[in-house]
Amino acid sequence: MPKPSDPGPVLVTGCSTGVGRAAALAFCRAGFTTFATARDPSQLDPLREAGCRTLALDVTDESARIAAVNAVEAEFGAVGILVNNAGYGQYGPLEEISPEAIRKQFETNVFGGLRLAQLVLPAMRSAGRGRIVNVSSVAGRVSIPGGGAYHATKFAIEALADALRPEVQPFGIDVVNILPGPIATHFEATLVKSIPDTGAQSPYRDFKINLERKMREFLRPGRFGVLTPERVARAILKAATATHPRARYSVGLYAQFGPIGRALTPDRLVDVALRRELTPRKE
Repeated sequence: MPKPSDPGPVLVTGCSTGVGRAAALAFCRAGFTTFATARDPSQLDPLREAGCRTLALDVTDESARIAAVNAVEAEFGAVGILVNNAGYGQYGPLEEISPEAIRKQFETNVFGGLRLAQLVLPAMRSAGRGRIVNVSSVAGRVSIPGGGAYHATKFAIEALADALRPEVQPFGIDVVNILPGPIATHFEATLVKSIPDTGAQSPYRDFKINLERKMREFLRPGRFGVLTPERVARAILKAATATHPRARYSVGLYAQFGPIGRALTPDRLVDVALRRELTPRKE
């Protein structure tokens, strides 16, 4: 795939595993100067060996965000492409998720990427070009029980992108969202660990057992409709390099058809179907 003329360097967040790692490799192999980042830079050794530049970056840490953007701009003048990928899934019944856990979810999935966009935009405007690619999710268009906190962050990313995109277009900057369906990564293990353990007396005990079982099955590698990180990385590269990119790229069957089915189905009917899925059947 030919890259745009002098697009500038690429800054990718959340590259320790999964989609972020695959995306950094895809850009590097396509000939872009690629800065791969993660909270623990020692996890980036394989990317460094593959030719990526690496930086420490915790997207929830303001000093780390400023340092990473400054490091790129000091050498290149501006970030050419920002890929906001860092994130994780906080799952569980909303009543039992602590306010601190919900704030952490938003700090990582929403505010970290938004703040990085704010930091790179001044130099992008001066350069007269730039692209911000957000790794959102089909979870930003369809919500399910047990995923409210995570889905809320992805809905927020969708709303912010719709506002930011026309705001920055006059400066030669574009904003594109990637909406994958389920992906076979370490996301599933993190998701399961995030479900609050509130003891055997929790009124949601059986619901959480079913939720864990359903999510493990839903994200099982090789299952129909489950994507590889590399498939999503190809979509990110396409969105970042297309001359006239779409506002959104839905990746996989679930992302392409799930929102349509949800929009055509009455809310109460969806509630009943999902409740039956996650409520244990009485013998």
